Amino acid sequence: MLLTKPHLSKPLLPSAPPSNPAAPSSSHAKPLAAPTARRGRLRISATSAAAPAPSAAAAPAATAAAALSRVDVLSEALPFIQRFKGKTVVVKYGGAAMKSPELQASVIRDLVLLSCVGLRPVLVHGGGPEINSWLLRVGVEPQFRDGLRVTDALTMEVVEMVLVGKVNKNLVSLINLAGGTAVGLCGKDARLITARPSPNAAALGFVGEVSRVDATVLHPIIASGHIPVIATVAADETGQAYNINADTAAGEIAAAVGAEKLLLLTDVSGILADRNDPGSLVKEIDIAGVRKMVADGKVAGGMIPKVKCCVRALAQGVHTASIIDGRVPHSLLLEILTDEGTGTMITG
Repeated sequence: MLLTKPHLSKPLLPSAPPSNPAAPSSSHAKPLAAPTARRGRLRISATSAAAPAPSAAAAPAATAAAALSRVDVLSEALPFIQRFKGKTVVVKYGGAAMKSPELQASVIRDLVLLSCVGLRPVLVHGGGPEINSWLLRVGVEPQFRDGLRVTDALTMEVVEMVLVGKVNKNLVSLINLAGGTAVGLCGKDARLITARPSPNAAALGFVGEVSRVDATVLHPIIASGHIPVIATVAADETGQAYNINADTAAGEIAAAVGAEKLLLLTDVSGILADRNDPGSLVKEIDIAGVRKMVADGKVAGGMIPKVKCCVRALAQGVHTASIIDGRVPHSLLLEILTDEGTGTMITG
């Protein structure tokens, strides 16, 4: 069944303090269009910031009001910080949020902030656009079948070099520069992920599935307050490398580490009640409700594997799973540190 999240009377984590402190807080009375409304408020704030500067006499009051607004944000976040302190959250990162430098910086800062306030984030990443770019450099045209990359031996070599050697280490460096402490891994390290060939291996090549996850190597890293950054390249029992879907890997890792929450950053706002209506975002739904939507054809295409990944993670003990729009700045913080959230949360 569809559920409704309670809504805050004002945004908890705005991107910037209001430029006009006297203006009333915005209302969240339209839950199904929250991401759109939130971006709208950001545009209004930017417009207001371009207005004439306040007089010298009004400046101290404006500064004090802006500071108070920031303190209010921290105060409202306290119950959520207390709830998730010491809990592990697994974030799958890719898509538009990875391609845009601004959104990438936002995601990295959010991860470090969550780590600083006591949460234990684990980052699982893909890197499709970067892989495509390097394949073209070596004269290989990227090919896809049913949304999956056709991965011959040469493509697999490029995938491993790009994901493990470049994208992974770049993310580690960015997290370290932002004040966190990151440890870069891939599925091969300490047998973190053991792969098996896809049932459609004849057509897809070295595209693998997760056979098992051994999270032994992750536990001390997480307990030390470090952030594991995991590239989804793994090997089978013979040592053959495979490219693993990042959503699937994130779900299995979340189950293996006993995560409180799984978050999939995507290029859509979440699950829509009507695929043709961007304003029909489902804020919260249980497993039975999701399965009914799939059966009714309301969830289709690329959203199906994401939903199945979430359902499987929940069935293995993860408490909640969220599909959120990585194109929305600070979507991670909005989903974890507010009741309203920013995408679709699936519950057991």
